[in-house]
Amino acid sequence: MKRSKLLVLAGPLVLSFWLRSAFGWIDTIFASTLQDADGGKLGDASIAAIGLTLPLEFLLTACWVGASNGVTARLANAMGEGSGGKVAQIKRAAVKIISGLALFFLGVSAVVWFTSDALGLAPQLAQQFRIYATVLMAGSAISSFWSILPDSLVKAHQDTRATMWAGLASSLTNIALNALFLFVFHWGIFGIALSTVLGRFAGLAYAWRCAQKHEEVRMARLDQQIVGEIARPIRGILALAVPSALGFVLLGTESLSVNFILKDLPDPTSAIAAWSIFDQSVRFLAMPIIALGVALLPLVARLKGQGQMSDIAKELQVGLRAAGIYLIILVLPLTYFVGPLVADALTDTEVTKDLALSTLIWIPLAVAGLAPFMLCRATFDGLQEPRPSLIAAAFRTIGMVIPLVWLGTKYHDVLGLSTIGAACVAFVIGATVSGVGFFFFTRSRCSEMRISG
Repeated sequence: MKRSKLLVLAGPLVLSFWLRSAFGWIDTIFASTLQDADGGKLGDASIAAIGLTLPLEFLLTACWVGASNGVTARLANAMGEGSGGKVAQIKRAAVKIISGLALFFLGVSAVVWFTSDALGLAPQLAQQFRIYATVLMAGSAISSFWSILPDSLVKAHQDTRATMWAGLASSLTNIALNALFLFVFHWGIFGIALSTVLGRFAGLAYAWRCAQKHEEVRMARLDQQIVGEIARPIRGILALAVPSALGFVLLGTESLSVNFILKDLPDPTSAIAAWSIFDQSVRFLAMPIIALGVALLPLVARLKGQGQMSDIAKELQVGLRAAGIYLIILVLPLTYFVGPLVADALTDTEVTKDLALSTLIWIPLAVAGLAPFMLCRATFDGLQEPRPSLIAAAFRTIGMVIPLVWLGTKYHDVLGLSTIGAACVAFVIGATVSGVGFFFFTRSRCSEMRISG
């Protein structure tokens, strides 16, 4: 067997994803320091405004992830075939899709600007939300979406280091500009939003430079001169992008649905706070596994283009083994030794602290249940077969996680668990069953393609 490329490609992405997740708190930290012209505190209103913007950011991220996966998979497959003609078509089609997304979110920013006062919010909150959301949506329409093409190109060329450095450039620029705009220019929440937008331009510039260098080398290679054509390149990208974005949205609705279930409990504030700590911990610890999936997608697409179907299943197995080792070496000790310190630092009452501590035992299992799902999803996206991933996401969210959490919290006494403990157990069962089932289906599909190929 050829030496696996997956771990080499995933290494830089692991570092990048972890740091991006940590830097995600920057806007909130700076917002907590804000004051109005009279010295009154604006921290709570500013943090709430950022929270109100999260659903819009989530929609933006879903569109970005879907489009990026579609473009990356198509580019990597065409490069694997050596079809320079298809690569050129895909790049032109990507520009049109990106332009449409940018115009749509410019429209979203205009809607926010003109309707924020009609949402029934407190005056301070409405003002902060109007400024932050409008600047972030309008700026991201330009900076975020135009990074899709260079980011997809460098990943299709299997240059994950460029992706890592672009992410770090964005995050570090954001921190520096946040400090400048707040403490020197005193621009308040406008400065926080603007620093995020401008920070993304730093990553965009770096990614473009790397993408151009890779493309110059590729176009000069003799094995990349096949003149091929795609009948409908935009439709081909969207056929992957739309299901991928919908799958991302389905995963995101799990936490929202659990919060909705927990709000009807006798002590909803403590339960939701404890679940939030559990959920954020799982997401943070799952970042290396998500990075494995991001690296696996273009690798599978290129292997398919090269006709090396037998190597696809082997790379998936490598990813699962790496995830298992990571769970044992890092996730378990971090959860049980660092977890209690995090729960103590983030909670105000003993009730919330006790509930948060009771969730720790389930965090490694929740991360383990996510691993096969994320890696199998990346495999099908790379194979340019998005439908199985969307069906698996719907089954996981709608068929397993949400109903099991509802049943668990309702009958927690029968299980001998607290409400939040039952919610965590139900979440783990739903995630694990759906993830393992998806893995067996993926392995079967890879075997069929290897035989037919």
